[in-house]
Amino acid sequence: MVRAPKHLQPATRRWWGKIARAYELEPHHLRLLTLAGEAWDRGQEARELVASEGLVVLDRFGQARAHPGVAIERDSRIGFARLVRELGLDSEAPPEARPPRIGGGR
Repeated sequence: MVRAPKHLQPATRRWWGKIARAYELEPHHLRLLTLAGEAWDRGQEARELVASEGLVVLDRFGQARAHPGVAIERDSRIGFARLVRELGLDSEAPPEARPPRIGGGR
């Protein structure tokens, strides 16, 4: 049995374990799954930062700019979505593109 990386947040570790148990994943799939978990955690961290500090910050000229965390959150969401798609875990992927489920059924 493979264990979720300890650096992932508890909820992300549970998600990682659920996916790892449900699918027959090769070592490279597990690395992609870990990257997806890291992207999710980073996006959540950025979301919390923006929620506490505000969507807009003032630059050195006093002009309103998007908080840098907004870009981090966006990029993390995109990365997570792409990694989930790459693993074939999204519902739109054809079954033959998905790693096989353990036990063969859905």
